[in-house]
Amino acid sequence: MKRFIEKLFKPKNSEQENSITNKAGYVIILGLVGILLIFMSNLFTSSKEETELDQPMEPPDKQHDIQAANAEENEKTSNVNALEKNYEEDLEEMLNKIQGVSDAEVMVNLASTNVKIYERNIIKGQQSTDETDQNGGTRKVEDQTEETQVVFVRQGDQEVPLLVKTERPDVSGVFVVAKGADHATVKKWIIEAVSRVLDVPTHRVSVMPKSD
Repeated sequence: MKRFIEKLFKPKNSEQENSITNKAGYVIILGLVGILLIFMSNLFTSSKEETELDQPMEPPDKQHDIQAANAEENEKTSNVNALEKNYEEDLEEMLNKIQGVSDAEVMVNLASTNVKIYERNIIKGQQSTDETDQNGGTRKVEDQTEETQVVFVRQGDQEVPLLVKTERPDVSGVFVVAKGADHATVKKWIIEAVSRVLDVPTHRVSVMPKSD
């Protein structure tokens, strides 16, 4: 090997020998470069895999809780949107029947969806304890507890909570645009109608005339 290297870099008298030697040198250099590139590629790949393994992963239970919470939130939003749409359609149909009102459009903003009230049992408890202090005196300590439990009733093969009533959600605001609302009397009628139907204060009802 040593002789080969000396022969490789030793000056030659013949041009043919120089050409062969140069070609061999190029091949060796290219081979070394290729080996170096392969080594560096493996090094970066291993580093990337270690980084990915070091990244923290959410536990399966936590991921399930997050997905369930997102699904519940999406369902609530969908229910609110559907309820707002029903209110808007009913109000538009009603307002367009008022004398002097036409082409009314309504936007309703609800604070939440319907609130369901379930029957609950109240369980009260009381416990008395006699305590003695350092001076030999005694005192009675009373501890009172109270908890509520939802009442369940059987329906077929399932037990469901007993629903007492469903409360309508609070209305954050109502916006109405309608032709004829530029007349003070008609505008007053619209505000009064919306306020009574949705049980919302008049200052939360905005009425504007609609352009032709």
